[in-house]
Amino acid sequence: MQTPSGHLVEPALGARLVVLASGGGSNLAALLAAHEDPAYGARVVGVVSDKPGAGALDLARQAGIPSVVVAPSDFADRDAWNDGVREAVEVFRPDWVVLAGFMRILAPSFLDRFRGRVVNTHPALLPSFPGAHGVRDALAYGVRVTGCTVHVVDDGVDTGPIIAQTAVPVLDDDDEGTLHERIKVAERALLVETVGRAAREGLRVEGRQAVVGA
Repeated sequence: MQTPSGHLVEPALGARLVVLASGGGSNLAALLAAHEDPAYGARVVGVVSDKPGAGALDLARQAGIPSVVVAPSDFADRDAWNDGVREAVEVFRPDWVVLAGFMRILAPSFLDRFRGRVVNTHPALLPSFPGAHGVRDALAYGVRVTGCTVHVVDDGVDTGPIIAQTAVPVLDDDDEGTLHERIKVAERALLVETVGRAAREGLRVEGRQAVVGA
């Protein structure tokens, strides 16, 4: 595992965001709503998806945001696909790459290209319950509080330096669906706030510490 140690991203007024998404795009929708305010300090300039039918692509089209599909089935192997994702993102000249429900692991070659500028959301309070089933795993463990995390992406699975977190109580009658819906509400707000602050104020990463506005 490698963390983006000692990396500084300077503030950038009007920062360019590229969003990677695999699903319906609720986090993308929140970012699109936020970027309509010039004071937000960042704007979505491109959307990349690994799934041709992703709802996020429809949202991008409706908003007039350029989008591209980089489907693994169109490439000879995983390395070629990762190169394709990197090239697609590079076209948009991003200041930040935001993984918003993107359900694939990016190669070190991608992260090296955008080191310290790739952020992800996760529906649990990392380092607890990483991976694809964070909500289910939290319920199964019996925790009384879970939540969501925005973190810098490194070479591991949900192991990068944590930027911000929000707690969400687990109710006695929660199932995976009800709990996940409440986490999604918190997650959208946290992602919008964190990305906007990082764009306006900059982000410094030193080892495990990620500090906005440093």
